[in-house]
Amino acid sequence: MPCVGPDGKPTESGTRMLRAIKAGFGSADEIAKETGLPLFRVRSGVRDLAQAGLALQKGDRYELTEEGAKLTG
Repeated sequence: MPCVGPDGKPTESGTRMLRAIKAGFGSADEIAKETGLPLFRVRSGVRDLAQAGLALQKGDRYELTEEGAKLTG
């Protein structure tokens, strides 16, 4: 199940990951703990979010792009 829909908008789990990143949980482990999603799901999800231009990977951490920040309110 992808974290970004065909319309380019994050799915429910994608939105949860974006909100966790916005709250300062930047590593895949931290995002998994914060969202309650399995680590394997988070790892693939943040890759989807990065490919969609909603998050950026910096080393082993993620941060929101301007577009990703807009979608988290």
